[in-house]
Amino acid sequence: MASINVTVLRQHILHRLIFSTPMDPVESTYGMEHSTASSDEDLYICDQDSVASSVDSTAEEMFLNGLDPVLDRHLFDLYTPEEDCDSEANLQQRKRCRLSSTSSTGGDGRESENDGVSTERWHSSDETDVELLQPDFTPVQVPGLKLLLHKCSSPLQFFQLLFPKVMMQSIVVHTNVYGTKCKDVGERWRYISLKDLKSYIGLVIYTGLLKCSELTEYWRDSQYFSPSFPAQVMSYETFVTIANTLHFSNAKEDKQNHSKKGTVAYERLGKILPPYQLIREACKTYFHPFQNIIIDERIVAPQPRTGLNAMENKSTDRGYKLFALTDCTCGYTWDFFIYEGKLRASQNKGLSYESVMALVDENMLGSGYKLFVDKFYTSPTLFRDLLVKNIYACGPVLPTRKGFPKILVNRLSKNAPRGTIRWIRDDNLLFVEWKDSQEVQMCSTFHKAYEGDTVQRKVRGDAHQTLVEIPIPAVVLDYNRNVGTVEPSDFITGHYRVLHKPKKWYQCVFYHLLDIAVENAFILHELVAERKKQKALTRKTFLETLVLELTEMDAENRFESAPVSLAFPVAPFSPSLSTPVSAPPTPPESSLPEGSHRPKHIVPDSSVGRRKCKLCQLKTPVMCVTCDVALCFQPKRDCFNQWHENKVFNS
Repeated sequence: MASINVTVLRQHILHRLIFSTPMDPVESTYGMEHSTASSDEDLYICDQDSVASSVDSTAEEMFLNGLDPVLDRHLFDLYTPEEDCDSEANLQQRKRCRLSSTSSTGGDGRESENDGVSTERWHSSDETDVELLQPDFTPVQVPGLKLLLHKCSSPLQFFQLLFPKVMMQSIVVHTNVYGTKCKDVGERWRYISLKDLKSYIGLVIYTGLLKCSELTEYWRDSQYFSPSFPAQVMSYETFVTIANTLHFSNAKEDKQNHSKKGTVAYERLGKILPPYQLIREACKTYFHPFQNIIIDERIVAPQPRTGLNAMENKSTDRGYKLFALTDCTCGYTWDFFIYEGKLRASQNKGLSYESVMALVDENMLGSGYKLFVDKFYTSPTLFRDLLVKNIYACGPVLPTRKGFPKILVNRLSKNAPRGTIRWIRDDNLLFVEWKDSQEVQMCSTFHKAYEGDTVQRKVRGDAHQTLVEIPIPAVVLDYNRNVGTVEPSDFITGHYRVLHKPKKWYQCVFYHLLDIAVENAFILHELVAERKKQKALTRKTFLETLVLELTEMDAENRFESAPVSLAFPVAPFSPSLSTPVSAPPTPPESSLPEGSHRPKHIVPDSSVGRRKCKLCQLKTPVMCVTCDVALCFQPKRDCFNQWHENKVFNS
């Protein structure tokens, strides 16, 4: 009986969420006779997690399956909360509904009524389509790079265009303020500097270049089986401390925003808003898209539960949905926004419609653009409204989507041979069905049905497979050429997020913003090199150079700057970030004659009695007899000579 009441309560919440009924946190006495405390707790959780409260909601399930909760809602059966989902009568009623809906369609599940957008028949590939005028491409700005980028030469300079120093300074301030109040950092907070933050970001990128099975493996104490670079930059304890306390917003503003929770004035992205807005604007400042653009969604994972809408995905267990507008020519992410949940959407035309309209701003872009989208976004309503803005679009479309032609005359049959094409036009909208290994449905506003293109496919013969040429619609060929060039930009910090698993949702979003900044910086470098007719760095070389520049371990800075201290100095906090963490004091030069320093094993057995190296803090069996200081003395880590050559003596 208790389980039935929980189910009824869940359906009651589902009903209210889907039909946009305002939630009153103290209204419900539903199921009061069983457990008042339990009901109040459930309602409190629902109000607290206002966006992500219904994990089992039909709308979210449709979203995860690539369906729009508004445009494709008719595909799902919605029941009132009074219905008992476990009752026998309702099960029989649902079965009858499914049988009746099936009987009203054809054998292949298609509706038999001719109530679609057109009463004409479907045409074959040998029938001529109308000639379309090519879009007049008039962008607001000249597509490509801005001229001032010619002054940039190093990877760090390109990176700081999109991830500026001012933002890093702000992160240092907010992290230090948050760290003093955090209970997980030990007895006393050790303040970080701008150099520390840059080194941390460099190591995060480094984990994507050199992958280990665990985060601790990067600081493993092994002479032969551990990377030595991270330990030269900072200790593991310091790295983890920064990772756990990263903060990006003002503490007082966070407190004020939290008091507005549950109201329209509440900002769900408040804790990540400053870098989110700055990087988003920077991406649009230094580049303007070419004619072909694409909108896609990305999953940012992993993350804990929060007020933002967390989605499940087969490739990434859980994550936040991020919508991005990307240039098809080079893969540059020009604009993006984070999905904040159902309550922020108007629910009038669907999330797919609203996300495209939010990113495609003709005042910022211009007119004549060709937009490529996937089946989640494609709808006749969207494409017609984009044409009003003089934006052309194409993409795969679900045959069940509202506005798709319902007529069956000469429609593509299930047993049609490979390469068969059927098309139908409704004013400016072209609908195409093509038989490949499966049926493909496309919709476009700037393509002809068939222009004589062919593609090679393997066909099984009597003895072996042979390559044959089959017809392919122009819209399918053009779509594959443009969409296939765009690569995801989450591979840079993806491995680190899997190892570290950020505890805060805004930290998880921050790493994806870092991905976008690094990837866009590399694309800008490639475009600048192409314009200067120079050879661009490879992606790997670019990232490696960026890591060395961020950590100041490159050839120019390695001996000029002291290594990051393994323990942060305790000093009074000051908003001024120009003063870095003070380096260890340098004692006067040694009065011993040159060459009097010699290495010696601490104990006869090198496997025991090791001490921490004075320079790199890794354990070593060797020490300097004269200085009585443990120093590494091996081919790849010669701290002994480096220590004495630079005369860095510590008492």
